[in-house]
Amino acid sequence: MPNGDRGVDEDKRTTLRRFAALGAATPLAGFGSGEAAARSTDDSSDVRGAILGYVNTTPGAHFSKLRDDLQLGTGETQHHLRRLLDGGEDTHETAGRRSTEATIVSRRDGDYRRFFIADRFSTFEQVALGYLRRETPRGMLLTLLRHPGATGSAVADAVGVSRATVSTYASELAEAGLLARDDGYVVARPETIITLLVRYADSFDDEVRAFAAEADDLLRYDP
Repeated sequence: MPNGDRGVDEDKRTTLRRFAALGAATPLAGFGSGEAAARSTDDSSDVRGAILGYVNTTPGAHFSKLRDDLQLGTGETQHHLRRLLDGGEDTHETAGRRSTEATIVSRRDGDYRRFFIADRFSTFEQVALGYLRRETPRGMLLTLLRHPGATGSAVADAVGVSRATVSTYASELAEAGLLARDDGYVVARPETIITLLVRYADSFDDEVRAFAAEADDLLRYDP
């Protein structure tokens, strides 16, 4: 194998190990934890552990981002996601029958399929994280959390998009239950949105990390 290929391979292994360690820390019984995980040298288990760790720290990530960030192939990613979605190797006895439990779940979001740790997020939180993973809706929500009552034009200027783009996304966000439009634009359930941004700030960008640093004041906001 050429030296360049060895470097790419080692970089991939390092990335997978880092996220697999996060997966092992995920409180999901029977997968990626305990002595079995410590003894495991199986590449498939390493990849699934890395995917689990990635989804744990980056909930709402879509397929392409997960694949690219973990440096996996498309078919490889599809195979291991299917195992995790179907319950993979994690089995237990229920009412005398052998059954499996999915460790992750997915949700369709337009052209994307987004992934979450199973049983961790409400439907509202899954929808919210899906929009927060998209740059323009996230920018709109951040602006409105910082400046409640901002006009559409002010939001457009802050985000750097056209007024028409803000209007289009505002309609989507309202239909999804994240925005109220009765009297201007108002973020629905702002405490939940802020909590998600703060909890997973490191999986977003510098703007969200800066927002998280000022969130204590915003959590006292009462629309």
